[in-house]
Amino acid sequence: MADDFQSLPENLPKPEDDGASDHLAGTELLPTPLPSTSGRSVEISSLPGRTVLFCYPMTGRPDRELPENWNEIPGARGCTPESCGFRDLHTEFRGFGARVFGISTQSTDYQREAVERLGLQYELLSDEGLKFIEALRLPTFEADGMSLMKRITLVIRGAKVEKVFYPVFPPDEHPAEVLEWLGRNAKS
Repeated sequence: MADDFQSLPENLPKPEDDGASDHLAGTELLPTPLPSTSGRSVEISSLPGRTVLFCYPMTGRPDRELPENWNEIPGARGCTPESCGFRDLHTEFRGFGARVFGISTQSTDYQREAVERLGLQYELLSDEGLKFIEALRLPTFEADGMSLMKRITLVIRGAKVEKVFYPVFPPDEHPAEVLEWLGRNAKS
């Protein structure tokens, strides 16, 4: 079983900007309720202020194998270090008035295990039905028969996408990159 999700192997392939997010900046979100690990439904487009929504392929679990050749898929590996980075900087994100959510195509039950094991202070949202992905035409890839999100982060103000981070690499350093951007754009 894979057991070290906290660190990143050396020589991971860097994802290339394939243009799959070029249409997102300025996009108005459509109402798409998503189940949350807190047990509630979250409608991102109705939230006031800034929301940081980081999209990730899938979190690994100590009791399950990762998809075949996971480390060779550009941008796939690193969901746990990225999630922990947002956890560790959560107070700073809140200090800039931004709420944080993670989102993947995994079920809410699967995501709850990660929230508990990693001590996440923010909610994970499930797009298991791919409705949010389809509404925004978010970039995806296939692995082991699963449709998974490519790693992308959206800063949303009200219902409008204000900033897009894509491709995201390295994922363990990305939360600090987003926080730095928020700091530079706190008053805007």
